[in-house]
Amino acid sequence: MDNKEFAPDALLTQSEPAADLTALDISHAEMSAAPQDDAARLRFYERLADCELFLMLAKEAEGDSIAPALFDTPEGTFALVFDREDRLAEFAGGIVPYAGLSGRLVAQMLAGQGIGLGVNLDVAPSAILIPADALSWLQGTLDHAPDEVDAEIEQVSAPQGLPERLITSLDTKLATAGGLATSAYLVGLSYKGGGQGHLLGFIDARPGAESALAKAVGEALTFSGIEAGALDVGFFAASDAMAAHLAKAGLRFDLPQQDAPQAPTAPGRDPDKPPRLK
Repeated sequence: MDNKEFAPDALLTQSEPAADLTALDISHAEMSAAPQDDAARLRFYERLADCELFLMLAKEAEGDSIAPALFDTPEGTFALVFDREDRLAEFAGGIVPYAGLSGRLVAQMLAGQGIGLGVNLDVAPSAILIPADALSWLQGTLDHAPDEVDAEIEQVSAPQGLPERLITSLDTKLATAGGLATSAYLVGLSYKGGGQGHLLGFIDARPGAESALAKAVGEALTFSGIEAGALDVGFFAASDAMAAHLAKAGLRFDLPQQDAPQAPTAPGRDPDKPPRLK
């Protein structure tokens, strides 16, 4: 990959009308307004991981291999992403090769390679340089997942004592997990032999989706500033007796349902075949 020179003053950007602000712009503004607020910073990184980003490429993708355009600055080497295609075109001054990827997939590809991430540089109020070590931290954070419950359950009850920010984060996170399960219930649990806790039980999870769902819950916990041990996950068929107990006592989350997916046509569109760096 060829390196390109890049001026740090590209971080400067003019204000943008409120109607044109994206979720990333808003979370960046909240983080900037409260630099000592860990929760605001975590919410920004959560939005970055969740949203679709357009990664600027040095040349057209070849199969599942991509070559990000790299820019050298006094702060290090950076790849560039934008949360809207028009922002990428504005920065580049025209149409350039790009790949549409989730933020978590970008972090997965670049982490550990000494490459940072420039986000919306020169074209949006959320312009920011994320150093390579911060990108590696994000990737490590995204790898965490809560334990799947395997203890024998004695009683299911309504959830109690969980912070509202976790409920909100779960609601937001599960809205991005369309098609992976029909629904989920948050409940309190008492285990045989002693012990209590909370469980997020998924109903009719798609085969093979358990790991992705557990990671989504782990991200909601982490980005809410809550220890992973505060919540277990479980997977149940709608016909299981446990599903009826969950529905009676639990707080329900409906996951969006999707039509049968079409064949991916661009790098990063198939989560089972993430693109490779050239």
